[in-house]
Amino acid sequence: MGVVNVTPDSFSDGGAFADSDAAVAHALELLREGAGIVDIGGESTRPGARVREQAAVSEEEEQRRILPVINGVLRERPDSVVSVDTYRASTARKAIEAGAEIVNDVSGGTWDDGMFAALAELRCGAVLMHMRGRPDEWRSLPPLDDPLGTVKRDLANLVRAADRSGVERHHIALDPGFGFGKRFDENYPLLARLGELSSLGFPLLAGTSRKGFIGHTLRCGDELRPASGRLFGTLATITAAILQGAHIVRVHDAAAARDAALVADAILKAR
Repeated sequence: MGVVNVTPDSFSDGGAFADSDAAVAHALELLREGAGIVDIGGESTRPGARVREQAAVSEEEEQRRILPVINGVLRERPDSVVSVDTYRASTARKAIEAGAEIVNDVSGGTWDDGMFAALAELRCGAVLMHMRGRPDEWRSLPPLDDPLGTVKRDLANLVRAADRSGVERHHIALDPGFGFGKRFDENYPLLARLGELSSLGFPLLAGTSRKGFIGHTLRCGDELRPASGRLFGTLATITAAILQGAHIVRVHDAAAARDAALVADAILKAR
């Protein structure tokens, strides 16, 4: 899954694709490089971002950013699979109407009371991600005693809520939410034991690309490695995630990630 941030303030690319034409071109390049899905988002959920009621981006602005990109990608590549990165039900509806097939909700359906009903009605793919708190609260959250146990329990609760709303189980994939409300060191137990989440019975998505915990591991002194310098560390996490059973990896660097995925798949096949 290739990342397309149609935002001026993304942590990973600094707004390089905020213009819709640039975003379409980037999405097409990700597809050429081997991405099987492009994930298009119009609001940053970087650390410190204000979201939900305090969001700096209205739903109208979010839709103004992403809908032309979805249309542009599908006009050029009608066979491509498009995902929309949103926590708003209204945006999900408009994106699916425009031709997207998957809703990737960083809140796991919890930030918009209408999201689960929309997912059930739309009968689209749904990625439910685990997040603790909001991005502007992450620095003040208490540590997790059991990162994997907490994530597994919370994801199971999300699935039950989706099921009660009529979301079909075979439409759901789960994302443990690397970096989203987890301290740097809390991401590694999740990665090392990712396969244990398979017992929930759903495909797993791993979004480790360029995340802060990688920058922390690769730091020089007190300085985190910047997002632009985290590719090799990202490839290590992608490989580990696939070997632990991840079905989808969400990445910024599709060509390099594709190579890592092919080798990881060959290792799995050799087992």
